Amino acid sequence: MTDTEPKPQHDVLIVTGMSGAGRSTVGKALEDLDWYVVDNLPTQMLGPLTDLADRAGEKIPKLAAVVDVRGGRYFTAPEHAVEQLRSSTSARVRVLFLEATDQVLVRRFEQVRRPHPLQGEDTLLDGIARERTRLLGLREASDVIIDTSDLNIHQLANTITEKFAEDRFTGVQVTLMSFGFKYGLPTDADMVADVRFIPNPYWVPELREHTGLDEPVSDYVLAQSGARQFVDRYAAVLEPVLAGYQRENKRHATIAIGCTGGKHRSVAIVAELASVLRGMPNVAVRVKNRDLGRE
Repeated sequence: MTDTEPKPQHDVLIVTGMSGAGRSTVGKALEDLDWYVVDNLPTQMLGPLTDLADRAGEKIPKLAAVVDVRGGRYFTAPEHAVEQLRSSTSARVRVLFLEATDQVLVRRFEQVRRPHPLQGEDTLLDGIARERTRLLGLREASDVIIDTSDLNIHQLANTITEKFAEDRFTGVQVTLMSFGFKYGLPTDADMVADVRFIPNPYWVPELREHTGLDEPVSDYVLAQSGARQFVDRYAAVLEPVLAGYQRENKRHATIAIGCTGGKHRSVAIVAELASVLRGMPNVAVRVKNRDLGRE
């Protein structure tokens, strides 16, 4: 390769997040996708490892490094290490952050009968709280956040495959998620909108057992006052936001639309909004109906 030829574009993915949130599962899933995965890497080694991958050329086109609090005193200022790496390499550097609720993390640690790495002589919850505090800056610097609370290992592996298999798309990957407020806010959402202003089809007897995926419910929802205006105006608001994401090299966005139970209104609105967003340049859209099927 001569000095005038462009360097090959590498992918560097930093996998991090809460202990017990599924980093090992993610590492194995990435290996299945032909990523070169290095586990428990000290943050100081991110730069040298990326340089090594760069010199290896096409032999290591996709490098994933798992960094977390297991590194102990070698896990220092991780967000600054990421910022320095992004400014010093030609590779595309992204951060994947895994999290889960305290309740789920406690249950997972109890199942494997292992202490939390920051627990010491205190409780599991003390260790989890310390870790959340230490990872706050890194979470804010993340490109992709996945809440694994409701995912088993197979569902998490499938999620990784969806997001990172042959991921060469240079625009923004948008996940449009419907949800029910009664089941809680999605913690991995970048933006949340509330469509409970639309009359609820649940109270229409012939629509109650249907969902927003069914044409009678969708027609009912979109015929209500303000529904189509919401879709059109919210899409108009999102257009400059998603363009800004592209300029800032933020490649993933999760946009959540909520109603009471996540079965009728939010599902119908998400489907309609998806059709509008798919018409925007450099935007790819996935739909996830989080609470569809719940009682």
